[in-house]
Amino acid sequence: MNRVLVSGGCGFLGSHLVDSLLLRADVERVVVIDNLWTGALANLAHVSDSRLFIEICDVERFATADRFDEVIHMASPASPPWYMREPLRVIRANVEGALNLLNLLRPGGRFCFTSTSEVYGDPLVSPQPESYRGSVDCTGPRSSYDESKRCTEALLFESQRVSGLDIRVVRLFNAYGPRTRADDGRAVSNFISQALTSRMLTVHGDGLQTRSWGYVDDIIEALARFFWRDACEYRGPLNVGNNREVSVLDVATHITKLLPGTRIKFMPPVPQDPTNRRPDLTIMKRVLPGWTADVPYEEGVRRTLDWFRLQMAARESAIRYEEDRRMAV
Repeated sequence: MNRVLVSGGCGFLGSHLVDSLLLRADVERVVVIDNLWTGALANLAHVSDSRLFIEICDVERFATADRFDEVIHMASPASPPWYMREPLRVIRANVEGALNLLNLLRPGGRFCFTSTSEVYGDPLVSPQPESYRGSVDCTGPRSSYDESKRCTEALLFESQRVSGLDIRVVRLFNAYGPRTRADDGRAVSNFISQALTSRMLTVHGDGLQTRSWGYVDDIIEALARFFWRDACEYRGPLNVGNNREVSVLDVATHITKLLPGTRIKFMPPVPQDPTNRRPDLTIMKRVLPGWTADVPYEEGVRRTLDWFRLQMAARESAIRYEEDRRMAV
């Protein structure tokens, strides 16, 4: 039976991965470390499984006498507004977090890491293969995230080279779906949140910058297969994402059609916002045969919108209940 540690397990992707882990019959215990910087306990409130344990702590400071068969390091904000505000904290979460978690892995255990397509910078090659070294500004406003992910990759691959560490490293492209924060700051959640409140969607620049939008269910299926389910010798890095390229403006326009009466407002461009993102999935097709990003962004956005509506309705109901309770006292 396996003991698994997940850093960032209360976050958007982390909580979905915890759900997938708890479907495994060979898992004895799942320990989640999260400081709730961008994660939320509500993301795992539906879980009643006695195998789940949550520790509220910075990943780089977490200490325990336990050792784990699998460590999955996901503790880092992935939204530019969040990681640009506290760059030192981001670097600590990725690099120091990895160094700390390596000490908690039992001999022969597996260390899994979610890196990012941001390591490709503003790419001059499209689609981006794992062999592409990127067009990266290591001193720019996004560098705390990009470079700490790249450094952690280097740490793990060098550990594999010199000591035979069993690793799995993925480079995630743009993921979205339920359990994203309303104030996350990334395009899909930002647009939906704005559409449901101010009715005004803000597009930075001309909106022609492209992304490859991967719905959370498809992304988690790829992670589960690569991290533990499929027997494969490849260690990474592995691009994980949807290779259908769609502009930011197209996504915003689609949401205005789903919510009539909403409008688009253009704002100045974000500094060093990449012009394009599209994964080359050649290695993915070999390593995880049959995996595809099945949910088109039109359907994924609709599902995400429905979830945001339910969350908003629940919050409004809770506020009304509290107001009625105070009035009755």
